[in-house]
Amino acid sequence: MRRRSLALALSLLLPATAFAQAQPQAAPTPTSTTARSKAPVVLTTAPADWRALDGQHVRIAAPLTLAGTDGLERFGQLTVAFDGRLWQPTEVAAPGTAGIEQVMADNQRRRLVLDDGSDARDPGSVPYLPGNPVLRTGMQLRNVEGIVRVDARGRPSLQVQGTLKLPDLQRPAVPKVAGDLHIAAFNLENFFNGDGQGGGFPTLRGARTLDEHKAQVAKLVTTVNSLGADVAALMELENDGYGPQSAIAELVDALNRDRGAQGDWRFVDAGNGPGDNPIRVGIIYRSSRLQPLGKPATLTGGPFVEHSRVPLAQAFQAKQGAPFVVVANHFKSKGCREAAGADADRNDGQGCWNATRVTSAEQLNDWLQTNPTGTGAQDAVLLGDFNAYAQEDPIRTLHDLGWQDAFKVAKVEHPYSYVYNGYTGRLDHALLSPGMAKRLRAAAEWHSNADEQDASGYQGRSVPGPWRSSDHDPLLLGFDK
Repeated sequence: MRRRSLALALSLLLPATAFAQAQPQAAPTPTSTTARSKAPVVLTTAPADWRALDGQHVRIAAPLTLAGTDGLERFGQLTVAFDGRLWQPTEVAAPGTAGIEQVMADNQRRRLVLDDGSDARDPGSVPYLPGNPVLRTGMQLRNVEGIVRVDARGRPSLQVQGTLKLPDLQRPAVPKVAGDLHIAAFNLENFFNGDGQGGGFPTLRGARTLDEHKAQVAKLVTTVNSLGADVAALMELENDGYGPQSAIAELVDALNRDRGAQGDWRFVDAGNGPGDNPIRVGIIYRSSRLQPLGKPATLTGGPFVEHSRVPLAQAFQAKQGAPFVVVANHFKSKGCREAAGADADRNDGQGCWNATRVTSAEQLNDWLQTNPTGTGAQDAVLLGDFNAYAQEDPIRTLHDLGWQDAFKVAKVEHPYSYVYNGYTGRLDHALLSPGMAKRLRAAAEWHSNADEQDASGYQGRSVPGPWRSSDHDPLLLGFDK
């Protein structure tokens, strides 16, 4: 497979100054506790070596970007960074290259953990935060002050003193994209509906109570209907058939009730499954905008038996438009349970089950060359959660096979859809056949979820609106019909 040069990989997302060896503005060695308390060290950039500041009182004059909130509820910790977000290394550089080593080193240099100074688990409140704030990664914190602690591996944390002054909460508007055909993709984060009649909670995944389920439905409906898509590929639906009490039927009913007289959502009925996994993919579409062509098609066998979820393909055509195929995908996750052999973690940043994801990509491409929908449609879009960042082997395999990244085609800078452990990247992709790439007018992500702290979701405080309706951001593409 082709490997991008280091210069190209780093130029995608990192600032020109990213690898400068920044020094603290001043780093005097204190001679007493009194000296430490009276004269904090002022940092205007990330220090070259935090160990020189271990135990010292510092004030960070440079803005810090909130990079992650994963540790807040459990440990009272926030991940922040100098000079912008921390990017998943395999989002911006290919595994096994010098480029990825430099990205990792730069992340380590810029990364800092803010800590409440307590060993308590699941603290009810965090003293350095005002009240019960709503946090979003990407917001900037200024004049943060505290005591530096460096662990045995050289990783710094700051025991925050005082209360942080938070910026005003800013959330992104729904994206508007050009084109007269709009296609979306969205991982629903385990949409299960119990017995479909208000009972059966807690479910295997997702909502634990009926009230949580109702809150989840409300958030998902607001998200999907706000996007204005004509067709959407969905991931992490409960795999419970297509009857009136199935998860997909309930979701479509709720979408239509929300639209009132304009409620024209329909779902693609694949008959069985697809697949035997507890979760599946699905496709929904607006019947006033699109006409399904042929029958839905599924790819079974091989990696799609136990690991990657069975892909679902459906051809469509708009009035006075050319036919196209939507393919919903959800590849095997990176978790290492039962992973062995080629699927074991190779410590290259791609996690476990990478070999299975590569095989999934290859078989998906081969299947689509066989005209599985029987319509002869050549234009196609692969959508979904591929559980691989942009420079990892499964996505690079599909690129090598001719599938084009919609966000690269649309010249979108710094795309992302997922924030994990303080690192930003894309697990969710839109890959286009050559003909579909020519029809593309625009691509966007609605950062309504990935930047929002988990506590804002339906299992937490359930903040009003679409915010944190999932842990993934929805994608929206605009095409010529």
